[in-house]
Amino acid sequence: MSAVPSANYNTPSGHPPSSNTQPARELASQAREMLQKVTAEVARVVVGAESVTQQLLIALLAGGHVLLEGVPGVAKTTLSKVFARLLGCQYQRVQFTPDLLPSDVTGTSILDRNANDFVLRKGPIFTQVLLADEINRAPAKTQAALLEAMQEHQVTVDGQSLRLPLPFLVLATQNPIEQEGVYRLPEAQLDRFLLRVEMGYPGFGHEVNLLKLHSRPAVEVQPMFTPEMILGLQSKLQHVYGDDALYEYIVQLAEESRGHADVALGASPRAALNMLKCARARAVLEGRHYFTHEDVQAIAYGVLGHRLILRPEAEIEGKRVADVVREVLAAVRVFDVE
Repeated sequence: MSAVPSANYNTPSGHPPSSNTQPARELASQAREMLQKVTAEVARVVVGAESVTQQLLIALLAGGHVLLEGVPGVAKTTLSKVFARLLGCQYQRVQFTPDLLPSDVTGTSILDRNANDFVLRKGPIFTQVLLADEINRAPAKTQAALLEAMQEHQVTVDGQSLRLPLPFLVLATQNPIEQEGVYRLPEAQLDRFLLRVEMGYPGFGHEVNLLKLHSRPAVEVQPMFTPEMILGLQSKLQHVYGDDALYEYIVQLAEESRGHADVALGASPRAALNMLKCARARAVLEGRHYFTHEDVQAIAYGVLGHRLILRPEAEIEGKRVADVVREVLAAVRVFDVE
């Protein structure tokens, strides 16, 4: 069992020993207020989605993309639309289907008869928030059309590279249960998603409130932010403080996953970097300008759950990725440094 020290912030000054904590303090204050406002606004339309909303905000602040999974009828698409609306950014929705072509997403050149020349017709990906609804219903070549956009924030159409407007966020939904007529996302595509967020059934009380909510006229939410505000928040995330021990903790978690007996493919260095980003984002949403090992543990499954590949024999025995992540967290022990 590995062990790393946890961060100890009981310093005389009462805050982490950082040379410049002001940007992080400002971010923590703004992010905490953002969480409260967005959660309250989302609750007017989708009940029982507080945890999911927080994870969407974590991905937003970290500049990543979200794979939203859940069975049909749990309001995945509705939540995505409401969240995108609140951001105040350009928004497009693409319904992924088996006959969807890559050019239907990225765009293509068409002949303009008036100008007697080819002109670029941009696809729906040229937006700031893209809702890729039921992404696993499109074939691999169409799914791959998102790879460059998600990683490089640019699209290549007919040999011409075009930048996408920032911030750029992909919210992709999929049903993990249905297997007929769907195309499983390859590992390279899954790795482009910062977080996989599971959206389950609401509790009994939430479902009762859901019925009451839909017995009243529909609520229309209004934008609460601007692209400039979001970019400003994202630019401050790197200032969120973390002790060196926490960097070691994240790397040891990644190494532990690679050596786990039930894992065929463990966490990559990119996964470790994403854990760092998400831990920082969670910390500021909690109102702190520093992150701790608890933040890392809280986001571990969201970051690792879709990246770890289990060995076939482990799957036959009924082992789940969630079980492996819990074992990895338990294997790397954390203790306090006096």
